[in-house]
Amino acid sequence: MAGYTDIVTEGWVARLPRPWLPYVLLARLDRPIGAWLLFLPGLWSILLARAAPGRSAGLVALFLIGAFVMRGAGCVVNDMWDRDMDRRITRTAGRPLASGMIGMRQAALFLAALLAIGLAIMLQLSPLAQVLGVLSLALVATYPLAKRVTWWPQLMLGFTFGWGAPMGFAAASGNLNGTAGALYAAAILWILGYDTIYAHQDREDDALVGVHSTARLFGARTKPFLATCYFGTVALLLIAGWWAGLSIWFDVAMVIPALLLGWQVVRLEIGDPGACLRLFKLNRDVGLAVAAAIILGRL
Repeated sequence: MAGYTDIVTEGWVARLPRPWLPYVLLARLDRPIGAWLLFLPGLWSILLARAAPGRSAGLVALFLIGAFVMRGAGCVVNDMWDRDMDRRITRTAGRPLASGMIGMRQAALFLAALLAIGLAIMLQLSPLAQVLGVLSLALVATYPLAKRVTWWPQLMLGFTFGWGAPMGFAAASGNLNGTAGALYAAAILWILGYDTIYAHQDREDDALVGVHSTARLFGARTKPFLATCYFGTVALLLIAGWWAGLSIWFDVAMVIPALLLGWQVVRLEIGDPGACLRLFKLNRDVGLAVAAAIILGRL
C-alpha cells in the first residue's frame, strides 16, 4: 500500500489552469464517482414517485447538479475536519488542505459558494423537500466526526448519502410514504456495504491513527457482512417496487444489479486497495441498473 493514492491529477485535470486545481481536488471533481453515488438514490425515488414526465426530467437534472455541488461541499467539510489526520494517511496526504495547497480561509469561501448554489437548487423543490434539504446539512456537517466516536461511520454515511431517497420522493410527489422509507433503508444498506469496501483502502493507516471503520471492525469477516448488506438492499428494493405498484419486469430486471452486488462479494480482496476501489466504483453501474429496472417496471 506504500504510496497509494486515489487522487487524479492526469487527463482533463492536468489541462486546467493551475489556480483551479486545488478546488477541483477539494471537491473531488477528479473522481466523480461519489457524486454519482449521491445522485442515484434520488434518481430511484423520482422514478418511483410517479411525477409527470416533464416534471421528472427537470427534477433529475436538478438532483444531478445538486449531487455534484453538495458532494463537493461535503468533501470540503470533511477535509476541514480531517486535515491533520489526512496528513498521516497515505491515500489522503495529497489532499489540498492536508498538503497545504490551500488554506482554511480559501476552503471556507469555496464551501460558501457551493452552499449558495445548493440553496438556489433547493429553492426550486417542493416545501417538504426543502425542509429535508435543510435537515441534510446536519448530516453533512457531523458525518466526519463519526469515525472518531464509532466503529460505524459507514452507517452514518449511509444516512447521509441515502438522504436523496426521501428527498427525491418528496420533491416528486410532495409527500412521504412507506415506499420512500423502504427505498431509504435500501440505500442505507447499499452505502454501508460499498463504503466498507472503500474503507479497506485505508484499513492499515486507520489503525495507526485511531480512525474507526466497519472495514477495521469486520476485517477478514467482511464478505459475510457485505453479503448481508447487499441481500438486504435487494430485498428492500423489491419491497419498494411492490409497494409502488411496479410490474413483474422490475423484479426480472433486478437480477442484474443483484448479480453485480454478488460479484463484489465474491471478488473482494481486502488487502488490495486498487481492487477495492474498482469494486467500489462498480456501484455506479449497480445504481443505474436499479434505475433501469424501475423504468421497466413502469411499462
